[in-house]
Amino acid sequence: MYTLRTLPGDDVRQLMWRFAERFDLQMSVQSARSIARTTVAKLVAEGARNTHEWTEQKGELLTAFDQAGLTALFMDPHQGGFIEGPKNLALALVAFELAWVDAGAATSSLASCLALAPIHEKGTPEQRDKYMAACVPPQPGEDREIWRGAFALTEPLPYVGVDTGVLCGKATVAEWKDGEEPMLQVDKRGRFITNMDFANFVTAAVESNDERIKGTFMVILEEGDEGTFDRGAPTLKMVHQLSSTRDPVLNLKVPASRIIGGYDVVDGVIVPKYNHSEIIGAVFHRTRIPVGLMTSAKLLSAVEPVIRYHRNRFRGGDACKEGSPRFDKGLQINEDALQRLADVWASGEAGCSLAFAAARLADRFDPIEKAKEAHFAAEGVTSIRKQMAALRKLHDQVREFIKLEYSAPGTRDEARYNELSSDTLVQYAYMEALAGILNPGVKLWNTGEGANKMREAVALVGGYGITEDCPGFLMQKWSDCQLEATYEGPEAVQRRHLTMTMTSDIFGCVMENWIGQMRRAGQDVPGLGGYVLASAMELWQWTLAFLQEATDQDGRKLYHNKRQGVTFPMADALGWILGPYFLACDVMELIEKGPMSMTLAEGLDDLTGFYKDLCHVQAARAAGEVARICSELVYGYNWNRCPTPDGGIAEKCEPELKSKEECAQDGTLGDQSKCARPDLVRFRELKATLDMCLAGSRLAKDRAGNALAEVMIPEALDYPQG
Repeated sequence: MYTLRTLPGDDVRQLMWRFAERFDLQMSVQSARSIARTTVAKLVAEGARNTHEWTEQKGELLTAFDQAGLTALFMDPHQGGFIEGPKNLALALVAFELAWVDAGAATSSLASCLALAPIHEKGTPEQRDKYMAACVPPQPGEDREIWRGAFALTEPLPYVGVDTGVLCGKATVAEWKDGEEPMLQVDKRGRFITNMDFANFVTAAVESNDERIKGTFMVILEEGDEGTFDRGAPTLKMVHQLSSTRDPVLNLKVPASRIIGGYDVVDGVIVPKYNHSEIIGAVFHRTRIPVGLMTSAKLLSAVEPVIRYHRNRFRGGDACKEGSPRFDKGLQINEDALQRLADVWASGEAGCSLAFAAARLADRFDPIEKAKEAHFAAEGVTSIRKQMAALRKLHDQVREFIKLEYSAPGTRDEARYNELSSDTLVQYAYMEALAGILNPGVKLWNTGEGANKMREAVALVGGYGITEDCPGFLMQKWSDCQLEATYEGPEAVQRRHLTMTMTSDIFGCVMENWIGQMRRAGQDVPGLGGYVLASAMELWQWTLAFLQEATDQDGRKLYHNKRQGVTFPMADALGWILGPYFLACDVMELIEKGPMSMTLAEGLDDLTGFYKDLCHVQAARAAGEVARICSELVYGYNWNRCPTPDGGIAEKCEPELKSKEECAQDGTLGDQSKCARPDLVRFRELKATLDMCLAGSRLAKDRAGNALAEVMIPEALDYPQG
């Protein structure tokens, strides 16, 4: 048994989320936290969320962001920023701190970054420097106004929604004089566009409506351009009210140099360097991570308010004497209150571990992606198809690297590992496959399951949970979760993405090595839940392979992009696996690095014991979901099996097996072990193994719940509640 002394602080988070050595990130965290728990909390407590309009009161947020350096977080030092290199982890940490109090405020902070992201990822050097520098707050002595941007992708119904490939925004050639730059007429109507109340420019997705322009592209529109820059009506949203959202109407004449990434003129036709899908893909590859993280931040932020509420409940009355269990613990004398909160905490930790792992991967991937482009450009390989063919030839080396990457400490060939680690194309293929899983996985699982768990947090404070002055703003946070599940692509988009990426042979190799890693963890770190995670992964991987080969009773393939009753549940099952896997990795990092921290060395065993139990709880929950989904898919598409569950005999087994008469003749009638397909016997073995690996998981929940009854919390929350 252990005792959790206090709630985890920065010393724990910095180790688990791998920024203990990054002073720049630590300062960004402190800046964001200061704003969240003063300016943001004050606005929420004063009722600023109670209007759809962007008010002068809400405008205090922008000033606070500017003064704290958060507005410049996305920029490089030469553009006025202060962090060199990729900033995905920095943006994720800031989103976490702001969403701890209010996700609308987090969205306001990130929206300008989203507007700049198309320019940052695919813009010309001139476009990047101009707009990134303009969005930095003016320094002392500078006589200029700061610019703010908006990202205009979504369009009025029935156009863009789930399918971002359909656009109603149009572009034509307005004027094209000999020897001069073409002028474009851009007509764009937006829907749910963040920052429109104060945006000076918009990055908009449009398609050609003129034979002199090819395809789709993204273009920069400025408020001073000739034509209509109508900010539109406020969106009547019920969530994220601390962010500006409008439905703009834009019809502007702009130079062709505003096409993001530039263009060529081929046989009198303007050919953009990038179509809008390529730009959006590059943007959403990263920007979905903070959105998923915002939901998980809410879950962790709910822990302290719920504990405080439970301990103060039922303190009145003659029967409740000071020093009695009822007075000291309140509702925490009941196991249910403790264990349901442990579930909320475990889900929050798993979601954060997954999101921060994705953010760190994105930081590593950014320079590799640019190096890959430079490599192919030097070789003259500009065709995407030829690049993919070249990368496929390296799959053996990529798999070799993955095995070395996840091998047991002290067992790998370091010289070969270093050689493959420095190979740009090998690293690109590995990271691209992994990012193709983590980025949609964060957005799918964190926001979907996070919304469900946030409802649990609200329920844990009873009727108080649905009041405006509920501690921790839990009701507002729960409602905000609903938007986060659709923001930057609803769940169906993420499932479609995973449907295509989770069948990659490179990711299959990664999963095999995760299984080995978790089996070692099950042996080396007892109580972590490594064995149950490994068994869930193996069951999922077997089921995926089975579904890719299996057919239904009409001979149609089960795993097909149109069979979303098959592919989408498998994406959901994978989402369940990702969170506890990365939480397990973070806990092992804490176990390894914790003894080197002066503030953590004392009491570290108690802390890691609690985190191991949280991980075990979440691993067991994930394994249960994976087993349920896989069983439904494996057995749900097999018809008339023999024998029937009630002990009878079906008239016929599956088409590829035998009739009842044939079974009777060879003596297999009613013998399921002989009559069933051999591969399904393997499925039952894997499922039985998973069931047995659940041993001890409920004991872990008991211990985690008991720890919540003893943990010390501050006398009051550190931000106003109304």
